[in-house]
Amino acid sequence: MTPSRSPAAEHTCCYRRKGNQPTLHAQLKTLPWAQIPVGDRTHDHGHGRKETRTINAVTLHTPDGIAFPKAQQAARITRTRTIDSKTSRETAYLATSLTAADAQPAELQKWARAEWLIENQIHNVRDVTFREDLHQARTDTGPAVIATLRNTAIGWHHINGDTNIARANRRADRRSHDLITTVTSSHPRMQ
Repeated sequence: MTPSRSPAAEHTCCYRRKGNQPTLHAQLKTLPWAQIPVGDRTHDHGHGRKETRTINAVTLHTPDGIAFPKAQQAARITRTRTIDSKTSRETAYLATSLTAADAQPAELQKWARAEWLIENQIHNVRDVTFREDLHQARTDTGPAVIATLRNTAIGWHHINGDTNIARANRRADRRSHDLITTVTSSHPRMQ
């Protein structure tokens, strides 16, 4: 089941090891994080790993001071993960147009995790299984139409209880008549 988008999704911009917004990333990274107290910390254990997530959040006092329009807060989320005594650390930065009164650090951290879950469940499938980044549709409504078809296929497979979308696609390729029958039948049956 895919989580719904967070209430702050349209007001938040998250960056995690991505080069798509280098100016904003550089601006967020250079904020005085060492001087900003930890706003929230969570601990998770399971599947042979331990994770600790901390978030520092700061109100931005300089309008248009960073490359995210109307930014009110910036946050840094640090995830420390230990698996079999090997520790790794990942840092993500985000900017939001929500004020501290509207979004406390714990909420920002929860929303960021929900966005990353969507990234892993939907966008990763689209990128890896459907090779979306390699697709050549780049003009007019082509990209939106293809994305809608991919999302429909993912949803179709999820409705049918499939968790391995690549395997479900291979099966659907071999049995395309099942989908056609289901779509055209007045009494559809699932695969």
